[in-house]
Amino acid sequence: MRLAASAKAWAAIAVLAVAALAAHAVPRVPASDDEVVETLPVVAGWSSQQHRLRRELAQRPKDEATAIAAASAYLELAREQGDARYAGYAMGALQAWEAAPPAQTPPAVLVMRATIAQFLHDFDGAEATLKVALARRPNDAQAWITLATILRVRGRYDESDAACRSLGRVGPALYGVACLAENAGLRGNHDDARQALQALLAEPALRDADKAGTRQWLLTSLAEVEELAGRQAEADAAYRKAVAAQRSGYLLLAYSDYLQRVGRHAEIPKLLADEARSDAVLLRLAIAGAAARGKSAQGAQSAQSAQSAQAAHDAAEELRQRFEAAALRPGTTALHAREEAMFALDVQNDPKRALELARVNVRLQREPIDLLVFARAASAANDSAARGEVKALMQQIGLKDARVDATP
Repeated sequence: MRLAASAKAWAAIAVLAVAALAAHAVPRVPASDDEVVETLPVVAGWSSQQHRLRRELAQRPKDEATAIAAASAYLELAREQGDARYAGYAMGALQAWEAAPPAQTPPAVLVMRATIAQFLHDFDGAEATLKVALARRPNDAQAWITLATILRVRGRYDESDAACRSLGRVGPALYGVACLAENAGLRGNHDDARQALQALLAEPALRDADKAGTRQWLLTSLAEVEELAGRQAEADAAYRKAVAAQRSGYLLLAYSDYLQRVGRHAEIPKLLADEARSDAVLLRLAIAGAAARGKSAQGAQSAQSAQSAQAAHDAAEELRQRFEAAALRPGTTALHAREEAMFALDVQNDPKRALELARVNVRLQREPIDLLVFARAASAANDSAARGEVKALMQQIGLKDARVDATP
């Protein structure tokens, strides 16, 4: 997401560009196996294996395994570097099946396509694609866990439970149990969720070095359950263990949000120092800077704090320019409404604008952070009707969150 405009908007443009090329290009048969059909984007920092994948995809674009491996590599790059344009390249890696009906598209390609759509917040498209794939290959564990996640993000916990159970029947038991535990935590069954996750973490098999990513995922889930329960110290301990196990972009952003909520904003720049300057990272840096300015407004700044303040100001200005550029493209507001709402609320001190954006955002996604931003914006705008909307929506989806309850 390191862009001069909204990351998600750029990703949507990349996908549309791929689709347009597929619709209007005239098929061309290469004269020999040595002829270059397409030159894929140069990616700095890629391993030799990833470079080999790009070459193989150019040579054999219809090879299912190669296309999926290349798409996965691009999507991982989008996640790691915060540049959603690579999600467009990931979709382009599957271009050989663009015009094929779902019934003639390999199920694994459908699942990969849905995973990319999920990353781009096309939840409806991702859900529909996954259901087509699962109708043809009902034992696909990756499809079930992706579907369970999408349904959870939309606030459809009962349907997500059903997908979790299907996952537990066809995949490793750990994933089905963790999947159900996350939903239990969202419903307010914090003790059950905590016990299930702690039991999984106690498994001897998870002590192996190659299980660090799994431990981090479970610890992050545990930290989020503790936050929902209002147990700040326990949440902090779980977050720190997760960071020690294995750093990931999602984890660092979630921990940054926690640090901001408990007033430890000075720790955020160091935590995010090595992360790509994605929209999400810039947002946390800008919010931390705004909080620091408010705290030190009455006192003299040291040279170090002045330097940090300047860096936070630069991050806020860069992010503002990205949002303004994205606003020039129709239909992109909903894709990054959460980030814009947080920016308006915590950096620009514009609760009315933040409330408008938060309301747009919850129509698309209903994770705890979305409802929390909605509640905070309603409170800051002193809008009692909006507070009522938050409560009604939480009751509708069954979400229990101590942080929202504590919002005035």
